[in-house]
Amino acid sequence: MLRIPCPHCGPRDEVEFRHAGSGVPLPAQATDEEWARVLYVRDTPLGPLTEQWVHVHGCRQWIHVVRDTRTHAILETRPVSAPPSEPAS
Repeated sequence: MLRIPCPHCGPRDEVEFRHAGSGVPLPAQATDEEWARVLYVRDTPLGPLTEQWVHVHGCRQWIHVVRDTRTHAILETRPVSAPPSEPAS
């Protein structure tokens, strides 16, 4: 089980959250084919991936979670309104 550090509530078990896909912006207008791609075709890169989660059994806030797909380690969490951190050099 993942422990997700909610930026509003602190560390919580993943069962309190719902995964909502990668943190890519949704198109304002799209064809049915484009929407199908956005909704059902997932990239699975190796390494850090930004995902959207909602804390449904807590503060009910949407957050971005940066998770390493190789290890499932949570590298960063932030409110969706916050800009991403600068990558470490």
